This record gives sequence, structure tokens and C-alpha cells, in this order.
Amino acid sequence: MKGLYCRAAVSDTESKFVIQETTLPDVIGSHQVRIRVKACGLSPLDLKLLRDVGIQKDLIPVGRVVAGVVLQVDPSVTFFRPEDEVVGILPLDSSCSGLCEIIDVDEYLLVQKPQKLSSTCVAGALRDGLCAYTALHTHAHMAAGHTLLVMDGASPFGLMCIQLACYHGLKVLTTSHSQQQHTFLEQLRPSVVRVIPVHDGSSDLLSAVLEETGGLGVDIVIDSGEVSLQEKEEEEKLLPHKHDIISVLGVGGHWVTSHQDLQLDPPDCRLLHLKSASVSFLNPEVWTASSAQQGRYLHILKDVVEKMSAGVLRPQLQEVIPLYEATVAMETVQLHPKKKAVVQL
Repeated sequence: MKGLYCRAAVSDTESKFVIQETTLPDVIGSHQVRIRVKACGLSPLDLKLLRDVGIQKDLIPVGRVVAGVVLQVDPSVTFFRPEDEVVGILPLDSSCSGLCEIIDVDEYLLVQKPQKLSSTCVAGALRDGLCAYTALHTHAHMAAGHTLLVMDGASPFGLMCIQLACYHGLKVLTTSHSQQQHTFLEQLRPSVVRVIPVHDGSSDLLSAVLEETGGLGVDIVIDSGEVSLQEKEEEEKLLPHKHDIISVLGVGGHWVTSHQDLQLDPPDCRLLHLKSASVSFLNPEVWTASSAQQGRYLHILKDVVEKMSAGVLRPQLQEVIPLYEATVAMETVQLHPKKKAVVQL
């Protein structure tokens, strides 16, 4: 049985993705489920995060979002039985690659997959759905009537945030990075209140948001992890500046960021203090890194897949590739984190 692994190097740019043979133990572990993988979503490896949490391996398993069919269960398993269709996210310290044909997974990391939801669709979008749910519910505590600004709304994560927020009755604004994205976002249904183009310099983010909110600012800002920390260079002209993001927040607003190295200067903190606003860091890996809120995590996964099945969340279709193209696809995903791919087994 073959799986995809990352051969770690001194520098992240020197890491290589390789296909390796692997085997499963003859006996399933306690509370584990053996599943046949039907689809696996590829997302970039955060090698720095793995080192920070003490996970150091020569070969790091690749492909953690899996959808498949239960083949066998340990007698202690209570949630699943053979032939059940399941979906889940493997933990950071998993020894299995999600691209293996058969893997063993803890039952507390899986949820039932609705029958009408395809394996490739859920494998490609589950992670973004989890991130959107975590940002809006867990961090921002969204409520009907709130105003939300989603940076780069045409990205897979941004689109999930927009759809989830519209479902809950929020007033949504977003930014576009190209004319094609602008047209796509304006045609969304349910529709967003305003699409602010930042690609051609025709709109100023702060003035556009204040105009749309009557000068009050927004309740929530969610970025895509790309924020300009200094005066903008030419290549950063599409990125929102941290001061602009803080400036568009209303009183008591929440900024949810995926930027790992965000630095706030004293004037930025002073402005946040004046608004009684807050900054939260979005790291979805904490759900599987700690079992402290396992029940809430499973509830989120179940809610996300049910909303996808019901058509509330409608992810953009990701590129579906065969296993033999997984190595090249993963190299592309690692270099361009916003690109996604799904491997069909």
C-alpha cells in the first residue's frame, strides 16, 4: 500500500514529496475505525507549525482530509459500523497518509457523510468549512444583523465565510482581487451587500466600508492570512494594511486573522483600545491538537457537512486528480497555498 509523504529538509523550500510503501497493523487499535479512502483533500503542510508543536519526522504524512467507507471497527467503537460513509480530518501527529488506500482512524475524529454529498466535494471543502465556522462562531460570535467584511471573498475560505454568514443573516461586504473575481462575487446568491475592488486602485477600502456602514464600521473582519505589515510595496498592493483593517472595525468589533506573524505597533493597539475591539488568531489545527473540546469539534464537522449537503455551503469545485499525479499536485499546493486539489482513490 502506497502513501504520499514529505521528506523534511533544513529549509522548507527544499522539502520533497515522495510516494512510500506503508503497512497497517494486523489488529485495529482501541476505538479505531478502518476505512477505505475514496477521496483525500490536499492542503499545504505547515512545517513550521509541526516543529513548534514538537513533531519532527523524516517522513511527514501528506493528505489529512479524508472521505471513505468503513471496512472494520474495533469492538469498543460505538459511533460507526461497517459500510458507513464517513469523513474527517487526520490529526497533526497522524502516522498515516490520507492517500493510502486503507487507513486506521480514531472514531472521535470522524462524522457520518450524508449520502447525497460526494466524497470529492467534501474532501476538498471540509477544511475551509471548519475554518469559516471557527472564525465566525467560535471567535467572532456572529449574530443576525452584524456587519462582516471578508477579505478576498473569492478564495475557497472566503467563499465559505460569505455563504455561512449570509445564511445566518449577516450583512456581508467583501473585496475582489481581479475583474473576474469581482463579477463572480457580484453574482453570488444570497448576494453580498457590496464588492470592493482592490485590484485596480479605484476604491479605497476604508472609505468604501464607512460609506456602506454609515460611518460606524463593521462588526467583524476576516482576512485570508495575507496582511501588509509595512508601507505597501508594489507586490503588496492587493493586500490590506493592518491599520486599514483596524480602522474599518466598529466599536466592539472583532478582527479574525490567519496571519501567524502579525505585529501590532503601539498606535495600532491604541486604536483597538479606543474601539474596545479585539484580535483573534485563527488556527484550526487546535481542534485536533487537543481533546479539550472534542464534542464541540465533532458538532462543527457534522454541521458543516450537513450544510454542504443541504446546499447552504456551496464550495467551488476543486481539481480532481488521480493518485499518480498527487506528488506534482502537492508541490503546486505547497507553493501556492490558495490552490486546492482533491485526489480520488
